[in-house]
Parts: sequence; C-alpha cells; structure tokens
Amino acid sequence: MSYLPQVLCLSASPHLQAFDRPLLQSLAQHIPIASWEYQQTPDEPCSLDIALVSLHDYLKHRHQPIHLIGHGISGLLALLYAQRHPERVLALTLLSVGAYPAVDWQAHYYAQRQLLPCSRQSLLTRMVDLLFGCSPQAMTAALVKILEQDLDDSLSPHSLVKCLSLAPIRVTVPLLVCGGVDDVVVDPHQLRSWRSKYDRELEATSRLWVCPGGRYFFHFFYPKQTAEAILDFWQALPSTHNNCLSKNLFSASNS
Repeated sequence: MSYLPQVLCLSASPHLQAFDRPLLQSLAQHIPIASWEYQQTPDEPCSLDIALVSLHDYLKHRHQPIHLIGHGISGLLALLYAQRHPERVLALTLLSVGAYPAVDWQAHYYAQRQLLPCSRQSLLTRMVDLLFGCSPQAMTAALVKILEQDLDDSLSPHSLVKCLSLAPIRVTVPLLVCGGVDDVVVDPHQLRSWRSKYDRELEATSRLWVCPGGRYFFHFFYPKQTAEAILDFWQALPSTHNNCLSKNLFSASNS
C-alpha cells in the first residue's frame, strides 16, 4: 500500500538546495518525503507573505496535516506557517534557526558588510570559511559563486539597507530545533534560547538537538545523524500526531 508523503521540506533558496539533498536522501530511505520550492521572479517583490500564501495554496487541499522541515530562511518560512496555520502542521523541524528566527547567513553577511571595509568577493570568501570551514581553493570559488547567487536570487528579508529583525515566535505544534555546535551564525546559545520559548503544553514533545559539527550547513555534512535525530523525534510524538507517519515508517521498513 502507498501513502501520500506526510513530510514536506521547504526550499526558498534554490541555489542552496544541494545542501539539503543528503539529508532528504537519508530520510527517504525510511519514509516518503516531498519538497516544496519557492523561486521568485526578478520583478517580484521579496515578500515572506507572498511565499506563505503560495505555501498555503499548496497545502490547503490536503486532508491531513503534515510534518514541515526547513533550513535557514526556509525554516523561518515553516515557522511562520506553523504559527498561522497550526491545524495543518503535525510537527515542525527547524535547521539552523535560532530563537530570533530572522538571523540567517545573509543577515550575518550584511552585518559584516557594515563592519568590514572589504569587497563583496572578499567577504563572501570569508563567509565560505565561516559557513563551511577551510576548503580547497577551487571549492572555495564554487561556494562563493553559490552564495553570491543566493544573495541575488533567493527569498530574503535582508539587504544592505536593512536587515529584518523578528522577536521569538511561539508555535503550538511540537517543535524540533537542530543546529551545529560550531555554527557562528546560529550559535548554540541561540539554539538553547528556544527552550524558554516552547509552548508549555508542548514542552514534553519539543526537543533541541545539537550536531557535533558541520557549522551552518551541518545537515549536509552529517545527514545520517541529522536524519536519525528527526526520525526519533517523529516516532516519539504522541499517537495523535504520528499515526499516519508510523504507517509510513512501518511500510518503508518492510518494503
């Protein structure tokens, strides 16, 4: 028997999608998983609200709520959607999203741009080291290009003029927050700050998991460990949240 995917991974950064694939491949070995992508046109305003409407149009015809996953700005989008439409979200998994959820790599980049008297290329090269660690020169050049494309094309509320700042957002769905122990953008302190933001009634079903490495893109470097943490979170949810998910996991394990 086949089941509709009960898990949806959001992608609002088309040039960063490659860093999600190892995790999605690890999860797909256990459960069907779908992807939702948002890519704005050059003439379209950069608006989280427009993206949220598009996501809701995609999900509103489903008869069952779904598990949402998102990294960085995609995680912020998932968080805002869960806040607005909790009845449509079984549980929320955030990757590299701190308690102040608008803080992402682009916000960090623009903050550094204000402080450091250097060119865009020089700062992006520095960002590659901060986000990924040291890499061969050819790989650094390729990563700089990817980050540059993300700055130019992705859905982002940040710019040289102004960076969006959001207060912590409470959600009323079970929440898993994941991050890298050596991430300089969303550091462990920002991750731990989530503990005081959990909805009290859901505190028992919400978790924090810190990856032993990998920095901002920890899920790319540690896909198996990240997938295991996510699957364990889902399976530990009360039966009212994961009946359909359990069927999928059982089916996958016996296929």
